[in-house]
Amino acid sequence: MSAPAARTALFPVGPTTPLSYAPGSPERAHTADALARIRSTGYDVPNIIGGEEVRTGREVPVVTPHDHATQLGTVHWAGAAETQRAIDAALATASWWGRLPWEDRVAPFLRAADLLEHGSWRHHLNAATMLELSKTTYQADIDAACETLDFIRANVKNMLDLYGVQPGSRPGEWNTAEYRPLEGFVFAVTPFNFTCMNNLAFGPAVLGNTVVWKPAESASLVAHLSLQLLREAGLPDGVVNVVYGDGAEIGEVALGHRDLAAVHFTGSTGTFQHIWRTVGQNVASYRNYPRLVGETGGKDFILAHPSADLDTLAAACIRGAYEFQGQKCSAASRLYVPRSLWPELRERLVAMTESVVVGDPTLPETYVGAVINARQHAKHAAALKQAREERLVVVGGSTDDSTGWFVDPTILEVDDPFSPFITEELFAPVLTAYVYEDADWDRTLRLVDESTPYGLTGAVFATDEAAVRQADDALRYTAGNFYVNDKPTGSVVGAQPFGGARASGTNDKAGTVWNLIRFASPRSVKRNHLPVTDYRYPHLES
Repeated sequence: MSAPAARTALFPVGPTTPLSYAPGSPERAHTADALARIRSTGYDVPNIIGGEEVRTGREVPVVTPHDHATQLGTVHWAGAAETQRAIDAALATASWWGRLPWEDRVAPFLRAADLLEHGSWRHHLNAATMLELSKTTYQADIDAACETLDFIRANVKNMLDLYGVQPGSRPGEWNTAEYRPLEGFVFAVTPFNFTCMNNLAFGPAVLGNTVVWKPAESASLVAHLSLQLLREAGLPDGVVNVVYGDGAEIGEVALGHRDLAAVHFTGSTGTFQHIWRTVGQNVASYRNYPRLVGETGGKDFILAHPSADLDTLAAACIRGAYEFQGQKCSAASRLYVPRSLWPELRERLVAMTESVVVGDPTLPETYVGAVINARQHAKHAAALKQAREERLVVVGGSTDDSTGWFVDPTILEVDDPFSPFITEELFAPVLTAYVYEDADWDRTLRLVDESTPYGLTGAVFATDEAAVRQADDALRYTAGNFYVNDKPTGSVVGAQPFGGARASGTNDKAGTVWNLIRFASPRSVKRNHLPVTDYRYPHLES
């Protein structure tokens, strides 16, 4: 199961550059055509179990968040019976999939990456992401196309790098490390906010694992199309089995099964903690100790030093807080700014926020689309109502769900550094500012470190290198992805491996060899070339 290191040069790994979508460009025209096809198809999304399309009759509409009267189709929700069937299919396929030569396993994935980069699938999957998730063209292309195919290629390279880590051998013996897939099935739970998070199901499969995949309820169509791409590229039936539906209902079956080998999860902190507790309660009943790999929430910071450049800082606040409606676990949601900079920065943020276009993300001028569903919108509406009552709103602060689930880009200002608005995750285009006295830099570093339980992303802005070094040291464990003079979003596969610790996850860094090793079970093999025929050692002789 090892591979010559030189073989990794066969597989280019990104970052893939997003297309421009400029007026008159071919990609803009192709996307318009794909949007029309997605809108008119009327999808009937089945579960895929062992290659079979399974329809349950429990149909749930697939809607467009920015125009919730528009229905793209329906998805069939699975229950306990379908989940058990998916587990059985995964276990049956595991008997041969993980024993194939690695070249045979990676072939459909690499073919899918090529189809996605160079064929019509790019525009098709982008269009579905724009409509179902309410992403702008540029955000969709980065996610559904570039990051998806970069993850696929990175998985192959990382697998070969992993296989290349081999033990030494002495004369008379040959030692090898075999990187087996886990024994059992991987339960992959993906979020609504990134199509590329299909990698949670695809990555373990490259290594030879078989997967039961439970996508977020609000991302059924993009999950369906992602798997259809892989099936068209030749992925055998039963390797990835997808079941849609309620997380608690599906999770009860999957998490309680004796052959659960791993959970690959991205979602809320509360849900991951529930998974951890459930596995802990069942630990004596599993065949193996399940691996738990999770990326969860964040309350990500931008910390400005008095020496910060205002132009750079203002642009980072807008991009970091508002892109994709703040529905990134890495989104900037708390801002610490010195009093000397605040009046001018506030003025710029207000002007820039008021210039942001909110609406249909399929229109070129739109910067902010709708939040994902009615439940999330109601949560944000209640929070911003409280913010208005407390007179915290600097700009924005309104919501509207008449046609779509829209939340205005919003800046809040709080006097209390432990206000819920600056310590609790909201997952909306809302940035909460806390103004500190310039002389309180050291105290503010402690506030950034200690005021939330999260440790995902963060950014410091300063032209004073001594301040950058001090922040780097003081905030060492506040962020698994730390940025200097840049927004805390936009990590790139292979360039800024993503993941955080504390309440933000297990920091296993998606798209790296450190993530893949969690889905491998190494076996040491010793081949003895000089067999011993006498049990006695020389020291036993008198």
